[in-house]
Amino acid sequence: MSASADSLAALRTPRAGESADYAAARTRLLAEEIALQRHIDQVAELRRALPPGPEVTADYRFRDVNGAEVGLADLFGDKTTLLTYFWMYGPQRERPCPMCTNLLGPLDANAEDLRQRVAVAVLGRSPVERQVAFATERGWSHLIFHQTVGDAYALDFGGLDPETGWEFPIMAVFTKAPDGKVRLFWKGEMTGDMADEGKDPRGGPDFAPLWLALDLTPEGRGESWYPKLDYY
Repeated sequence: MSASADSLAALRTPRAGESADYAAARTRLLAEEIALQRHIDQVAELRRALPPGPEVTADYRFRDVNGAEVGLADLFGDKTTLLTYFWMYGPQRERPCPMCTNLLGPLDANAEDLRQRVAVAVLGRSPVERQVAFATERGWSHLIFHQTVGDAYALDFGGLDPETGWEFPIMAVFTKAPDGKVRLFWKGEMTGDMADEGKDPRGGPDFAPLWLALDLTPEGRGESWYPKLDYY
């Protein structure tokens, strides 16, 4: 059995110059950090233990950077797991969503490492050439972009409101069996109705390192600050 978070936190070595109040508060916080890490591991274990998800039978089509039309199963390449992100960059947008952009930057930096184990694809409603042009502008060089052919994928997975045309991001993971059947393994399902009062809907833990970094600071995330595409 694992030792308690409190007993492990008690092993902390105080730093020179700490007040007694700081040492006690930091030790209490360390116990919570240990407990949080354990809970993150438990949630990940529950996710991995999900039963087989629904089979994807719709023939969703995508256009790659070469102009070829491919299906969802083709996005796996030689992998059995596919990590996808549908970003808010439809043809009606002059520029893509800043929050999606902020998430994709770190994902680009990790894409080559991720592809050692899983396939990674970024999906958008804008022409793939337009997506790649923006990626080049941002200095991204490792992500693979695809244009959704039609809006069936966006509509079926909650990435597009048919009434307003408003877009929503979709983080989804798919699996492919040896017989070629594709199933949804997991999809982010946190909606505005599920968010705590005054909070943006987000899954746990946050996928974007921006927010995790700000959580380490005394100012925190703030209540109304959001990243921008530029800060001229």
